[in-house]
Amino acid sequence: MPKSRPPYPAAFRQQMVELVRSGRTPGELAREFEPSAEAIRNWVAQADRDAGKRTDGLRTEEQEEIRRLRRENRRLREEREILAKATAWFARETGPGRSTGS
Repeated sequence: MPKSRPPYPAAFRQQMVELVRSGRTPGELAREFEPSAEAIRNWVAQADRDAGKRTDGLRTEEQEEIRRLRRENRRLREEREILAKATAWFARETGPGRSTGS
């Protein structure tokens, strides 16, 4: 299994994109620096999407919004589940046949 590493900093990725646009190939950059040629090609493609030059995928802002909405959706589902369990518990505890102590 390959080792996982933290993402490359945005400034580094942008520098690789600029080097490709200045005429260097992703293969050359991959040999000189650590990221793979495919990763560098992906960064260039994403930069083109963000600049409006490509329409074959989501812009970075759209990807971030989707991630944010998925996190919020997951949190809301968890909260709903907790509330449903609490409601069921209170219904059992205060249901008919229970004395209220008054």
